[in-house]
Amino acid sequence: MKPTSSTETQDTFDDDAPKLSQADFERGRLRIGGQVVSRAEWQAAVRARVSKQRINIMLDRPIIEHFKALAGEGSYQTLINDTLRRMIQSEHLEADLRRIIREEIRAPDRPNN
Repeated sequence: MKPTSSTETQDTFDDDAPKLSQADFERGRLRIGGQVVSRAEWQAAVRARVSKQRINIMLDRPIIEHFKALAGEGSYQTLINDTLRRMIQSEHLEADLRRIIREEIRAPDRPNN
């Protein structure tokens, strides 16, 4: 969460997590699907996953203002992108749940175990 004022710093947050040192990061291992990979392999996987395409799109002013207000000093475009991604994922989830429920309703009665 962003500080509410310019005088508030990260040190004022009540956080139980230990501070990480450079040594902690150096001991870290990059993994894809649980497998340790090289930095080059990891970077290629990240680039493939987050590949973006520049487009021009017209949005209503209230929509842009809403996301700019949510983003504060962050990227409102990233918030719009994340919102669209979540919408797509939730549609998939809804469709999957509907399919599973239909299958269960049509399934013959199973004996109680």
